[in-house]
Amino acid sequence: MKKLILLSLIVLMSVPMFAQENTSNEKTRDSFLYAEILGYSKFLSTKVSVTIDFGQNTTLFEDTRLRDENGKVISFNSMVDAMNWMGAQGWEFVQAYTITEGQQNVYHWLLKLNLKYLTPEQVQEITSKFKTKRSK
Repeated sequence: MKKLILLSLIVLMSVPMFAQENTSNEKTRDSFLYAEILGYSKFLSTKVSVTIDFGQNTTLFEDTRLRDENGKVISFNSMVDAMNWMGAQGWEFVQAYTITEGQQNVYHWLLKLNLKYLTPEQVQEITSKFKTKRSK
């Protein structure tokens, strides 16, 4: 019996063991730029006014609406229209929720942009497309 147990232990110890390879080094890890778009219904209109939050410092009454190259506020038909525009810029949808403030719904959509294949200059170029009052 002792020989059988000893033989079993030797056989079990000689079986090669495999472990999962550690791939969490900096080169393979994805990093993301996150943004939140907030949509407000316009007064007496079917369009939506969209502001964007990259986590930048803003004052209480600062205008953070999306603007085009000329500084004109971009108006969207709906939050889906805004998401389509952001998707064309490379952003991916993460999560959405709605908060009611008074009698108005405020739509919050969280987005992410994969920075894995972008240089710091490209990241700066992308964020400069989203001009806010502070960007001027």
